[in-house]
Amino acid sequence: MKITFIGGGNMAKALIGGLRRQGYSAPGIQVVEPLAENREKLSEEFSVRCVEKLDAAALNCEVLVLAVKPQQMREAVAPLSGKLSRQLVISIAAGLRLKDISRWLGGYRQLVRSMPNTPALIGAAISGLFADESVDHEGRDKAEKILRAVGNTLWLAEEAEMDAVTAVSGSGPAYVFYFIEALQQAAVELGFDESEARVLAIETFVGAARLAEQTPEPLSVLRERVTSKGGTTAAALDSFNASGISAAIVSGVRAADARSRELGDMLGQD
Repeated sequence: MKITFIGGGNMAKALIGGLRRQGYSAPGIQVVEPLAENREKLSEEFSVRCVEKLDAAALNCEVLVLAVKPQQMREAVAPLSGKLSRQLVISIAAGLRLKDISRWLGGYRQLVRSMPNTPALIGAAISGLFADESVDHEGRDKAEKILRAVGNTLWLAEEAEMDAVTAVSGSGPAYVFYFIEALQQAAVELGFDESEARVLAIETFVGAARLAEQTPEPLSVLRERVTSKGGTTAAALDSFNASGISAAIVSGVRAADARSRELGDMLGQD
């Protein structure tokens, strides 16, 4: 499978790295990237062909991955309009809807929309995927193989769900880092130095996440097992509940979902 990336930023780098680790050959991967510094780094690290502008060789592929920022997408895909015939096109740009990308591509519909998150950099992403109805099983399989190079995947029944994926898992790593920062700060205030506090906060989160991943039991049951009546954990959770932290988290994720829909409306305008 020959793959060409339009854009050579961090997410493209993560996907290329994942593909190379899974055995995809360097000659089968190309990158169209306007920044010389990025081209040099990608070529040096992965031995892939990098070009400044789309050319015939880059277009000679089975899959095109649109890995540019949403605000740059219309300009980035302009050279592709009218030149596509058989390629599967995968967009990993937040907010942009397939109907708008299709319009910018002159009505082309072999499109898949995806939202990987930043743990893709270490092969631990979760990526939501939605395919246009014209994409067949083979096309869906190609998209899944590429996104699985950096982690797990989840196919969506409706494209509207992609805004929720963006809000929950796309933005989610920032929420996790926010919590870890707060836990680290609490540890510092209780007398630990910065490095000790960082280890305690991160390892606590990693261990709890692994436990949740490896057991089928509800998260509420796992939480209750740590919480003895009248104990230290109960005191902390009572304080969290009094502060409305759970409701605030849900409200924040809803705000991210709404913003994703707003961006889709704005960026898709003519």
